[in-house]
Amino acid sequence: MLFNSFAFLVFLPVVFLLYWFVFRGRREQNLLIVVASYVFYGWWDWRFLFLIALTSACSYASGLLIAHYEGHRKSQRLVSAANIVFNLSILGVFKYYGFFIDNLRALFALIGWQLDVVTLQIILPVGISFYTFQALSYTIDVYRGQLPATRDIIGFFAYISFFPQLVAGPIERATNLLPQFQTARRFDYAKAADGCRQALWGFVKKILIADPCGQLVNAYWGQGTLYGVSIIMLWVLFAFQIYCDFSGYSDIAIGCARLFGFDLMRNFSTPYFSRSIPEFWRRWHISLTTWFRDYIYFPLGGSRCSRGKTIRNIFIVWCVSGLWHGADWTFVCWGLYHAVLLLAYNLLGIQTKHAHIVAHGRLLPSLKEIFHMLCTFMLAVIGWCIFRAESMGQVVDIFSALFHNPFIDMSFVYGSPQFACCLVLLAVEWWRREKRHALETMTPWPILNWTLYAVLVFFAMAFGASSVDSDFIYFQF
Repeated sequence: MLFNSFAFLVFLPVVFLLYWFVFRGRREQNLLIVVASYVFYGWWDWRFLFLIALTSACSYASGLLIAHYEGHRKSQRLVSAANIVFNLSILGVFKYYGFFIDNLRALFALIGWQLDVVTLQIILPVGISFYTFQALSYTIDVYRGQLPATRDIIGFFAYISFFPQLVAGPIERATNLLPQFQTARRFDYAKAADGCRQALWGFVKKILIADPCGQLVNAYWGQGTLYGVSIIMLWVLFAFQIYCDFSGYSDIAIGCARLFGFDLMRNFSTPYFSRSIPEFWRRWHISLTTWFRDYIYFPLGGSRCSRGKTIRNIFIVWCVSGLWHGADWTFVCWGLYHAVLLLAYNLLGIQTKHAHIVAHGRLLPSLKEIFHMLCTFMLAVIGWCIFRAESMGQVVDIFSALFHNPFIDMSFVYGSPQFACCLVLLAVEWWRREKRHALETMTPWPILNWTLYAVLVFFAMAFGASSVDSDFIYFQF
């Protein structure tokens, strides 16, 4: 079920009313969330409900076994490793089987061997990468002793399948979200109202910016009709499309969760105002980047080891990050591109950690900050070009088109209101950059605030007909 569908507009209020007015006990509410989440997920394809149930059951059992073998570290390590391998194997079969078979065939073809391997047409379950990583975090945290194993199977199933963030995150840690299912919730009007505001802002970004930008990007991408500056502007449009699409989903997910009394982690923090690529990745898809940091980068030694091992760790993490996003060499190349950039910052010793967001306490940034933000944005945009490409050959073609005559061709920009909408978004996010979301605590005048909300709802409904049932970009991951 999609957030931007009529079905969800009926589903959400029904679940909300049942949750607060019919099922008032904690266990009953958790059971309702499990049922609602399975309806939400099964709306797309009910067959994959067995897959998420299997992942949940195995991860739940692994936690109990780790607790059972308390004091026997070797047995705990075996249980933890077995669950990790099992879950990653499921992910590997559904997401990467075809990719590895195709590349294995190509490799053997280079030496003249015809490899006869059975290929399968496997449908990729929506959100499998997200809920698999969420399940893995539980097992790892229990093994590390950061979280006691839960015996509340209903609460655990609700944690894995919680519908607001089930298919595209944020990827919640068990240490943050699971305890919230184990405590009683009381309706908090202020929290629910703020959740509605954040969800509204997410819908605005998705409907009024991401989808219109996507229509223009899809119309021109890979067609060979744009050159020079117009190609760069197309990349910029995709940068705003993927940001507004994914951060919009996160805002809706976080806002919906707050309606039910849950606090999810922030997933985006104005990443396009970053002053360096490392800062960009501390502000973009925060739940995933911190997951890789805590469960892969730090266990490998992070940057607190020799220079050679630090380089190795950076490349391992970003190669895995690329593959996590998709089974294609374009994603691997995109990950390695960012690994090279991060390595350059590391080797050059450039300061990338800042105590505050850019221009903290000031209306305007300094010239130096503007320069750093522009450079970081363009580096990110180049990466998004690789990310969006359908093949490595298309990457070469698109970059080659940059230098085609005439280079200065701005006809693509004329008559495209998407660019104006992107500028408005930048202005709003700059003004609200130190808030959790753009509509948080707008003005001290309620009438003015409600007028603004009404205007946003009107525009979203008036111009959102083409967005109904349109997929979110990160559903494919």
